[in-house]
Amino acid sequence: MITKLTPEQKQLLKDELSVEIAGFLVDDYKYSPEEAIDVLYTSETFDRLQDDATGLYYQSPGYVYSFLQNELKTARVV
Repeated sequence: MITKLTPEQKQLLKDELSVEIAGFLVDDYKYSPEEAIDVLYTSETFDRLQDDATGLYYQSPGYVYSFLQNELKTARVV
């Protein structure tokens, strides 16, 4: 049986992923927490994460982070 997530549950997943990804940015790029949040929130990857149609909120933090890393390296999302 497949259970549909409520909008609140989806937002919680997105928020948790965002926290994890910001932490990766702090660790890997040595950003301050504020810089990491700014980089994430202004990225196309974040826009895609917020779009329910992409389903990215169901994915692992590492998987979503790989999109952001690629975006930071190439200035575009693949």
